[in-house]
Amino acid sequence: MPHFLQAVLILALAVPATALSADHDGGQKAGGEAAAKALSERLSGYSTFQARFTQFLADGSGDRVQESRGELKARRPGYFYWHSEPPLEQVIVSDSEEVIVYDPDLLQATVYPMDQKLSATPALLLSGEVGDLTESFSIRYEEVTSSRHRFILEPKEPDSLFLELKLLFEDGVLDEMRLYDAMEQLSVLMFDDVVLNESIDDDVFTLELDDSVDVIRGQAGR
Repeated sequence: MPHFLQAVLILALAVPATALSADHDGGQKAGGEAAAKALSERLSGYSTFQARFTQFLADGSGDRVQESRGELKARRPGYFYWHSEPPLEQVIVSDSEEVIVYDPDLLQATVYPMDQKLSATPALLLSGEVGDLTESFSIRYEEVTSSRHRFILEPKEPDSLFLELKLLFEDGVLDEMRLYDAMEQLSVLMFDDVVLNESIDDDVFTLELDDSVDVIRGQAGR
């Protein structure tokens, strides 16, 4: 599954400061159970997330190799919609059981089963059980400024498709995600016009493909 897809499927909201302890400089840092508890509480406390996004990919040298814009919508349990605009148009839809990745230019769609491992499919941070994130990740928390906070997640699975994920929050709302994959590429998502916990119709998460589209069955985590 494309690494940008993995990045977009991890959606979180505000960071509850009560679970974090202050360091000697007045800022807040936490790791392990405290950081995981803070993130789990917030992940389980919302129903939908909608936003515009700007995404760019960078190689191991930090050079931008691709940039796109679009919108995403996500709803528990496990429903999401992603549309990146032309010239790099792509539509991604999930109904909680399967993920469809559709490329209109190639008239090709790949269908993946939803993987149940958090480290293989970070979508489950949005749609699945997040009661004990320490089973899948080593988690650290950092206070960047009084209004900017960051969670850093490192998968415990040795065959995970990504090495590290950083979630940055501005005034308690998810503002940016940075995912480093196993090929040392960086995927950055920046969010605008965020809307939280508003109803999203079921038909947003369906994708009708006509007979001209070549449909391929893929495997989770690929």
